[in-house]
Amino acid sequence: MISDAKKEEIRDAADIVEVVSDYVKLKRSGTGFTGLCPYHNEKTPSFHVTPRLGIFKCFGCGESGDVFKFIMDQGGLNFNEALRQLADRFGVFLPVEESSYEEQVFEKEREGILHALKFAGVFFYRSLMEDEEAESARNYLENRGYGPDIIKRFGLGYAPASGNALLQAAESAGIDISYLLGADLIKERNGGDGHYDTFRGRLMFPIFNPTGKVIAFAGRILGQEKTAKYINSAQTLVYNKSEVVYGLNFSKNQIRKDKKVILVEGYTDVISLHQHGIEHVVASSGTALTPGQLRTLHRFGEQITMIYDSDDAGQNAMKKGILLALDEGLEVQLLELPDGEDPDSFVKQFGPESFLDMVQKTQMDFVDFLLLKAQEEGRLQAPISLAKVISELIEAIAHIPDTIQRQVYIQHLHQRTQQYRKGTDHELFEELERALRERKAQKERAQRREKRNTFAQNTPAPPFQDHELGPVPIDSEGIPIDGLYPPSTNIQSKPSTPKPHYEKELIRLMISFGRPMVQYVGGLTNERLFEDSELKAFFEDIIQRYKEELDFSVQHYASREAPYPALVGDIFTEIHTASHRHSEKTGIEFKKDRDPYRTVKSTLKALEIHYYKVKRAELAEQFKIATPEEKKELVGVQAEIQKKITQRESTDSELLYPDPEGAEDGSTRAKSFHYVMKKDREQGKES
Repeated sequence: MISDAKKEEIRDAADIVEVVSDYVKLKRSGTGFTGLCPYHNEKTPSFHVTPRLGIFKCFGCGESGDVFKFIMDQGGLNFNEALRQLADRFGVFLPVEESSYEEQVFEKEREGILHALKFAGVFFYRSLMEDEEAESARNYLENRGYGPDIIKRFGLGYAPASGNALLQAAESAGIDISYLLGADLIKERNGGDGHYDTFRGRLMFPIFNPTGKVIAFAGRILGQEKTAKYINSAQTLVYNKSEVVYGLNFSKNQIRKDKKVILVEGYTDVISLHQHGIEHVVASSGTALTPGQLRTLHRFGEQITMIYDSDDAGQNAMKKGILLALDEGLEVQLLELPDGEDPDSFVKQFGPESFLDMVQKTQMDFVDFLLLKAQEEGRLQAPISLAKVISELIEAIAHIPDTIQRQVYIQHLHQRTQQYRKGTDHELFEELERALRERKAQKERAQRREKRNTFAQNTPAPPFQDHELGPVPIDSEGIPIDGLYPPSTNIQSKPSTPKPHYEKELIRLMISFGRPMVQYVGGLTNERLFEDSELKAFFEDIIQRYKEELDFSVQHYASREAPYPALVGDIFTEIHTASHRHSEKTGIEFKKDRDPYRTVKSTLKALEIHYYKVKRAELAEQFKIATPEEKKELVGVQAEIQKKITQRESTDSELLYPDPEGAEDGSTRAKSFHYVMKKDREQGKES
């Protein structure tokens, strides 16, 4: 906690005129200063700063406060962030708060990843500006009308095509490879033999957080290769794509000033509009619009104007976005550009004034827009389709949290549909009440499901066998693994869901190599790491039969009840099919299990990496709704999980897992393994 005395020391040291001058051009007026208000649009200055009192006041919109409020508003910071930023700027010493070991690990990992991302941003920018290979990227940007200033402002860059240029440069600069992996800037090669750059031969768009730090990248192809047009960084400790909005760091002040934001689809739309002076614009960062992104935008503005493509995908995305934005309490406006146009092409062809004029004159509230689309589709004529359209609109209105706004929109809907239907708005209000009751019931059902899941997650379960620490309860590591997958009594799963290869592979190895392999695998993992319910039950059954010294051969499971015969066929057909295809193409017989221990190690590595990534995603969701105290605990858990992911991704599987006793290398291990199997079978016959 920062003491009140320290807060006052920071307030006294912070020069409010200097701070405000970063955002507002101030002129002296008597004993104070005046300027154009950053909170609203105005042509005559009504924004006053009084340094003697350390306050600001706008006589136009009424906003007022001290230096802390101003920096919080303009920087999108919470109170503690504002305190620390001002203390650092004006030289006020703040004692370092004591933190747990887990928090220190998390913060070190986070700072290391941010440093790696910053280095990558500079590397890509210099590659674009200096490398001969980047000529096509420079030509592409020149043809789009992007000059050096806009390229530098948005930090555009180029990723060399060699596959290891960034990796080599980062290693030469002393950047730890674990931070490059943690930032998703490099990936591990198949088999764990080295690493390669994630982005290769692409135009690079840095993605920033609201304070301007690089947290991720998007890479665009420049040629006609048959591959994804864009690839984005994966989720990391510093990049939660469900909460990040592209361009917000450049747009936040204008959005706060206008109290409204324009949402577009593409990175280049944002850049082109900014280049033409339209700054209250952002994009959803290459993902479908999410509640987290809308919460972020709501911190800065109250109205959102959505501009989507007119194709089916764009229209479907718009309809989903409307409901999410209404849920967030935003005022929703929609705009559809002429066919063949996007914001980038429109502003270049017609200019910024025409674009803003079109937005002002043609944007519609969501009721008018959806009625217009229904009219174009011919859905307002027939009674049945008309009733369905009205019901859909009432369902949308039910998403609005404010009671008065709901009433106003119902009356607006009544006025707009009077030409198609008879009656008063009474029926519409009754339908709204029904929709609200149904939404309330849905939320209650969801809360009950969440409580059941929480209970299942907190139910004690057998300890996780961690080969690094021995058989310890997972809670002692700070990772609540026990409750991730509640015990299942139902072996059936959805047949359409692909079964994870590594789960099937573990079961194949256990059945193929008998008791020695079951003992080895069982000592390193357990059923809680399995995602597929059928394979999880299969694994448990093998372990149980091993303990009871019963048969668990292919023949046994082929004659068991469903779904075991089908699972056995699926598991053992896959390897023989691959082997047969390989032999036909090369004339060489494929021996996958020449070293079964090596096979099981690489399989366990894939299983654990997937498991921890699933857990990381779950914790990220819990973090969104957690209390401050719970968040403090979750930070340590997230840091430990990320540490395990990074360790496994950056370490060869041979080094991750112990060898059985007496097995020193591949050939020795294989001989030792088959010898143990032979002895085990002989002992079984004797008994």
